[in-house]
Order: sequence, then structure tokens, then C-alpha cells
Amino acid sequence: MSYVGSYVWKLRRKVGSQLLLLPGAQVLLLDGEGRCLLQQRRENGLWELPAGACEEGATFTDTAVRELEEETGLRVDPEDLVPFASLSDPELHTLTYPGGDVAQCFALCFAAHRWSGELSPGLDEVVRADFFDPRNPPEPLYRATGAVLELYERFRSTGRFQAR
Repeated sequence: MSYVGSYVWKLRRKVGSQLLLLPGAQVLLLDGEGRCLLQQRRENGLWELPAGACEEGATFTDTAVRELEEETGLRVDPEDLVPFASLSDPELHTLTYPGGDVAQCFALCFAAHRWSGELSPGLDEVVRADFFDPRNPPEPLYRATGAVLELYERFRSTGRFQAR
């Protein structure tokens, strides 16, 4: 879905650029070699996970599936998504967009090891996308993505859902 007409767009029409609290989802897609899919964002050049805000009537799972497909061309079945962490730390996940809009994001983070389709980044938002060793991601890396990669490592070693 494009920004124009989205839930956030409708809110922005009413409240301007002031801080919004936004729920959303991120997807850590892992290939058979343990590499994770990262994408470089067009607007800021930072590498990050496929992610986005929830729309009206959508669940976190719906959001994860939709954002992954919109941004990468890849499709994941909802039952293949494993929630492993939540990220709500305002120091890491408060965004100021080029137009001055500010949002504190609350993300449910999912991992997935199976998907279908061909990797074809949504060129309106993404410059390029590829799989990388999560212990050696490309730079410049979005700080929140670095935190999510750390949360996933803790999840893998403990088996416990992580929160930050």
C-alpha cells in the first residue's frame, strides 16, 4: 500500500507532524545458511529489515506478511512466522522523517525460514536487498535493526521471547 491513503496518512492529515505512537511488524527472513535479508532504504541509505506500520483492521501477522511482500516481492505464510521479540525502546525506534513527521514505533519482530517468490525489491522504497551474515551486516545499519539482530541471537540462545 502506498503512503497516500494509509492509516498513518489519514492521521497525519489531522495531527500534522507531532509524535505518533505506531504499532508495526518487522520480518527477519533467514536462509538455509543462516543469513538474513536486509534492504537498503531509498530515503536514508540505511540497511534494515523489511518492516512497516499496521493498517486499520490488520494484525501484526497481517502486517508482517504485507510489508515483506511489498518491500521484497517475497511471500511468507503466516504460520511460518515465529514471534521472537518486541522493540519499543524510544531511544532506538523513534523516527523523524524527511518532512518532519515523528513516530515512536512499537514493533513485533518475526523470524521466518520459509518463503516463496523471487527477491524483487520495491524500488519506490528500497535501493537494493540481499542476504547477509547477521553477525556482520552491511553499513550503514539502522540502529534499531542492530538491536533486533541482537534480540534474535538472545532468543536463539535462550528460547525465550525478548523485549526491548
